[in-house]
Amino acid sequence: MAAEGESNTAIAGKVGVSRPTVIDWRNRYAAQGISRLEDDPRSGRPRTIDHRKIVAVTLKPPPKKYGVTHWSSRLLGRHLGISNGTVAKAWRDYGVAPWRVETFKSSTDPELVAKVIDVVGLYLAPPENAIVLCIDEKSQIQALDRTAPMLPMQPGLPERRTHDYKRHGTTTLFAALDVLTGTVIGSCLPRHRHQEFLTFLRKIDRAVPKGLAVHLILDNYATHKHPEVKTWLTKHPRFTLHFTPTSSSWLNLVERWFRELTDKALRRGVFHSVPDLIAKIEDYLAAHNAKNNPFVWTATAEDILAKVARGRIALEKVS
Repeated sequence: MAAEGESNTAIAGKVGVSRPTVIDWRNRYAAQGISRLEDDPRSGRPRTIDHRKIVAVTLKPPPKKYGVTHWSSRLLGRHLGISNGTVAKAWRDYGVAPWRVETFKSSTDPELVAKVIDVVGLYLAPPENAIVLCIDEKSQIQALDRTAPMLPMQPGLPERRTHDYKRHGTTTLFAALDVLTGTVIGSCLPRHRHQEFLTFLRKIDRAVPKGLAVHLILDNYATHKHPEVKTWLTKHPRFTLHFTPTSSSWLNLVERWFRELTDKALRRGVFHSVPDLIAKIEDYLAAHNAKNNPFVWTATAEDILAKVARGRIALEKVS
């Protein structure tokens, strides 16, 4: 590029390095040609242990004699006769973390493709003169009270609480997230049956302007398919239900809102009664709606289905 007249700044931008690096390499070439571009000998003793071999052993389960499910750096170090620091560096270099484990679910829904296309289509191209609501229930939310007062956060000390607690009952939160605006219609009801679901549907019917069609995205819970619910929907034709595939709660945007509710208002909360719990949930609901901050869905149906296909191939290889 330099021979073609490119400036040092332009070369640095195209190659992805700094301008001083470009100047340094050009000077090295000008001084001694191609041979000067080879790395100089590095200080220190050359590496004698192959990190690839350490990682190869790490990827296999420990022998039965150790009685454990996965390696620690100290255990593998003793097993290979090297230091745990060397093991830890090999793991960092290759991005291996034996102490971590993640979970996944594989949907077996025979209508997976059609449901993914249907739901994602509503996210990416919502119909005109309609509102798209993601509905679900967060059931059995416990009103938990600590057995001693919380100790507040101080410089150098986190907030502290007792490990034991008192139970004061539960409530179920029915929530409907507006995909376009991010606002949530919510109701705390004592149980999680079709009667409560019908009560919530009536609340949605009152809240949504009459001129709009209502598209509801929800899971396959039996409550949502109860005969009385179907009868109510027949009498309210502006409502259309769109079911997510089984074992695919991640496809329902309201689950994202539930996670924020739990992290920001419930997990560290202290509730002296069910009414106290409900009041705190309603406070969070009001604060969220005041922000009017929607969650933006970006994944296409094609991308999701391709990822599902890769996951199934990986499972088949393991099995």
